[in-house]
Formats: sequence, C-alpha cells, structure tokens
Amino acid sequence: MDAATQLASDFAKLPDILRAHAVERGGKTAIVGEDGALTYAALDAAMDRIAAALQRDGLARGQAVAIVGAPSVAYAAVFLGTLRAGGAATPLAPGSTPEQLSSMIADCGAAHVFVDAGARAALAGQPISARIIELGSAAFDAWLAPEGARPTPVEIAPSDPFNIIYSSGTTGTPKGIVQSHAMRWAHIHRNAAAGFGDAVTMVATPLYSNTTLVVFLPTLGWGGTAVIMAKFDARRFLEMAEANRATHAMLVPVQYSRIMAIPDFDRFDLSSFRLKTCTSAPFSAALKADVCARWPGLLVEYYGMTEGGGTTILNCTANPTKLHSVGQPAEGHDIRLIDDDGREVPQGEMGEVVGRSPAMMNGYHGRPDATAAAEWHDAEGNRYIRHGDVGRFDEDGFLILMDRKKDLIISGGFNIYPSDLEAVLRTHPDVADCAVVGVPSETWGETPVGFFVARGDADAAAILADTNAKLGKTQRLADLIAVGELPRSAIGKILKRELRDQWKATA
Repeated sequence: MDAATQLASDFAKLPDILRAHAVERGGKTAIVGEDGALTYAALDAAMDRIAAALQRDGLARGQAVAIVGAPSVAYAAVFLGTLRAGGAATPLAPGSTPEQLSSMIADCGAAHVFVDAGARAALAGQPISARIIELGSAAFDAWLAPEGARPTPVEIAPSDPFNIIYSSGTTGTPKGIVQSHAMRWAHIHRNAAAGFGDAVTMVATPLYSNTTLVVFLPTLGWGGTAVIMAKFDARRFLEMAEANRATHAMLVPVQYSRIMAIPDFDRFDLSSFRLKTCTSAPFSAALKADVCARWPGLLVEYYGMTEGGGTTILNCTANPTKLHSVGQPAEGHDIRLIDDDGREVPQGEMGEVVGRSPAMMNGYHGRPDATAAAEWHDAEGNRYIRHGDVGRFDEDGFLILMDRKKDLIISGGFNIYPSDLEAVLRTHPDVADCAVVGVPSETWGETPVGFFVARGDADAAAILADTNAKLGKTQRLADLIAVGELPRSAIGKILKRELRDQWKATA
C-alpha cells in the first residue's frame, strides 16, 4: 500500500509507512545527525537489519527494548527498528542516576539495552541482566543481521505498545507510561495540515522526551527530514537551522529564551521557517510576543501531557491578545474542569483539568493502581486523564492555567516531582524535616529549592552537595535553606506557597 493511502486511512503503522516512503522516495534524506545521515531507503534497510536481529534474539511482540544515550541517527534507527520487530521502544534519560537506569531497565523487562559510550560507563557495575550493546561500535555492527536481511512481519494491533516513556523519580521505580500504536498514529494523522511532507524539522530536545516524539514521528510519517542535535546549544541551533533551511521546530520555553537572548539573533536567516511549536513548561506571554515579532513563521503552543488526555492549541501569531492562555481544545479533544469531589465546575470557575482524546496512554506499565488514580470518568463512563493542573476557561473558551494541583516542578521542559527529592533529602542524618518547592528561574523556567529543619548542628552546603550527588542531573536542588520549622496547616499539611513566598522575599 502506498504512503498516501496509508496516511489517509483510519489507522496505519509507522514502520509500514516508512517502508512505503523507501519505495516512493528512497533517495530523500530522512534523518540527519552528527553521526551521519540516512535516506529513506537506507533507514528502511537499517530498520530491517535491527528488527531481524532482535527477532533472532527472541524478542517477543510488545517486549521493551531500552535505549540510553544522546540523540543520534543510530539511536533513531534502533527506536524505529524495534517497532518493525513488534517491540516497544523504551528510551531512557541518560541523565538519570545509574540506580534509576538499572531500576527502569528491570521494570520494563528489556532484554536489550542500546547505549552510547557515556551511558555504557554509567551502567558499569549495575546489576543488569539485559544484553548491553553500544551504538556505533564494532560489537553493534557484529550484532546486526546481515545486509539484505528481512524480519518476520508482525501483526501489530492499534492497542499494542509503541513505546514506554518513564516519568522522573528517585525512590522506587519511576512510572512507565505505555503509549500505543493508536496513540502515536493519532499524533501523526492529526498533523495532516502542518506541512511535514516537505518539512526540514529541527529536533533539539532528547529522543526520550514525548515533546520530541510529537514532531519527530510526524516528520518521518509524512516524509520530511529530521535534523537531530546531539545536545542543544542556542547559537548552534541557529547555525544549523540556517544551513539546513529549516521549516519546523519544537522547542521548550527555556530554549526559546536562550535563542532570543543571542545578541546577534537578527542576523540569522530564518526565513525558511513555517511553523515553530512549544510545549512542556510555562511559556510567558512576553516571550511568546518576542518570538512572534522577530522569528518568521507561525508560533503554536501545545498544552498536554505525556500520558495523553486532552490537548489545547494556541496559535500565538493569530491570537496576540490570548498569549496568557494555552489556547483552546484541539479538534476531537474534550477538556473539562472538575472540583475536589470530581464534579464538573461551572463555566468560568477554576477546576482541575481532565482530558479525553484519541491520544491517550494505555496506562502505567505494571501499575494498575497508579493508572486508576490518574483517571476520571464522566457520567457516561467515558475515561479521562487527570492533568494535575488547575485552570479556568475564559469567555472565548481559551484555557488559562492558574496553578498546578500537584507540586510538579517543570525545569527546562522536564518534570521534577518534589516528593522524590524530599525522600532523598530526608535520608541525610542531619535533616529532621524538609520540603521542596519550585521557584522561578531565568535559565530553566523553574528550579527546585529545598527547605529543611536541622537535627542539631548542620552544614546546609554539605547536605546540598550530598543530596545532589544522589539525584539525576535534571533534578538537582538549586539551593537548600535551613528553617526553624516548616509552615503547616491545621491538619499537618506543609504550606508550600508560604515557602515560595519566603524565598521570594529574600531572593
């Protein structure tokens, strides 16, 4: 079946679409990275060799294949080859601690872990039973099936797992968010009007992030070209975008902030851009306005969750008076607001955001309790995902986020859960009590700051260093402040808003 027919259907599988692109536009560049480039024909052949090798090793349908490393062409090929073999691509954050990585690999049940050199060193000495293969090495080349190998075709159902993305966490095992082929197909299919067929998309966020996949996968699904950055640098981004005549990009707010702060930003030729998108963290109205004024092409903000639920879309370019909002629900997405008792709130009132759409996770891997806690059902029994945010709709139906119901911190586009950091902080013998809150940061959007009650004499700097050594790179505390006691409500709940106010008063 040709690519156009598949893309017009109700459901199609990305590996099959890529096969059709290889036949119809085999010489077109699919992926460009610092480790080389692949045409659609070469990508298709690489996927076949990877899939055949995985099947030779006994990969079961739906089984996880873990990938840990910086973004690269080889990384992308293994991700996509896993799908062709019938497996679930499971990209893990290389900034996680070795213990976290080991725990996630065990939790997902991966028999193969593909790593770069840095990740291989980090995993050395960890109790991992899976086979570890370094990308780009002689061992990887020897592991591959021979040139011209073809895997056994796998019947993939819409509900089969496409990928597993792990939430952040430092205690126990982070939750694995299972996303289906149907969910990913919805992401590809809904971008019919986004112009990805002839796109040159800058991929400047990690491939283990859902933020990245929602543009990387549609770019390949529609037959465009993905330009992968191994590590983001604002000036390098502008240089690569200009050199490649980039048309599309997905960036998080802190990246936009760093790019727009480049003193000679205006000298770069960005006239090829047609669409820039943003998600993952609060995006200030002032920064949106600056991007709209100085960077050609549309600017569109998406609000949603890795777990799925509902998505809102704000065309910033077309709605200059709504930049304080996150837009209106996407077509086919139902977003409602509920109170603490699970009842819908009247129009204009604040409530917890819940959403329903074709793009929703199957659930948390092996965690039916956590899955159930993340769900809300309406009177007809329809399933919604709790977003954990509090917001209200204005008179025009634009969603304005007021605060996060949970104490989630979004730093540099990544989710940080204060309870995880608090659990590590509490293990220090000089800490009697503690709390972590998110505070504003010009660099990261938000950053975590800890407050602690000392047990006897304590050195805050030493405790901070000890704690950060046990945390992943994206989770580290920016500061640790000693207090006599933590403010609490009458029922013992720590009043984190008061801690934020205390920090602001002394910052």
